[in-house]
Order: sequence, then C-alpha cells, then structure tokens
Amino acid sequence: MDRYAVVPPDMAALYTEWQMAPGLATGGFLFLTGMTGVGADGRLSPDPETQIRAAFDAVGAVLREAGLGFGDMVEMTSYHIGLRDHLALFRQVRTEHIAEPWPAWTAVEVAGFVSQGVIVELRVIARMRPPGP
Repeated sequence: MDRYAVVPPDMAALYTEWQMAPGLATGGFLFLTGMTGVGADGRLSPDPETQIRAAFDAVGAVLREAGLGFGDMVEMTSYHIGLRDHLALFRQVRTEHIAEPWPAWTAVEVAGFVSQGVIVELRVIARMRPPGP
C-alpha cells in the first residue's frame, strides 16, 4: 500500500469521528493534520506556552507513531492568533524540538480556529525513513 494512516491511540477519535488521519504517509513523506494546543485530555489551557507545548507534543506523538522524530521534519507551517504577541515564546519552544538542518518554516496570522480559544496550529511534513533491518 502506498498510502496509510498514522493514528496514535489517543487520536483515534480524529480518524473515526472527524474522518481525518492525524498523519498520512505517502510518497516517502508523512503529512500531518494541523495540531492545536488542545491537550491529550481534550482541555485547552488559556496559557500560550501550555498551548504551544501541547501542539508540539501532539506533533511528536504522530511522528513517534510513524517511527520518526522531529529531526525528520522537513517543513512546518504554523498558524497563529496573536502571532506577534507570542512569536518569541513560540520560537523558544520550537527550538527545543528541532535541530540543524532547520526545517522550512512559514508562520501565518489567522482570524480563528474550529475550537474557541486556540491560538496556534501546526502543520508538518516529515520524510519517512527507509525500512531498516
């Protein structure tokens, strides 16, 4: 199969209820659905740092489910409400997760998200690793 869904167990509802894969592997790449700062427990903190960290945690969970890590990330688009208000904090948290060679990154200010109170969403593309022995 040249396409398959990557679904961490705690994200199964995204796949069944929303009919979207947290990650879809195809063509040597893993494409992630946008991950927000809603925690694994379904709660949304009003604290920007907590939200940003939760979004990176969600990305990390999908990458791990595919046998990957943040070093496999080739592109990230981050969508923000109040981008200028939390850009320095976002960059700090982002730097805790990535390393050189830096992935491509675009940051976009948006008007809103599906979930009220969300301030950030991450969309990621990662390269798949060739199967090992």
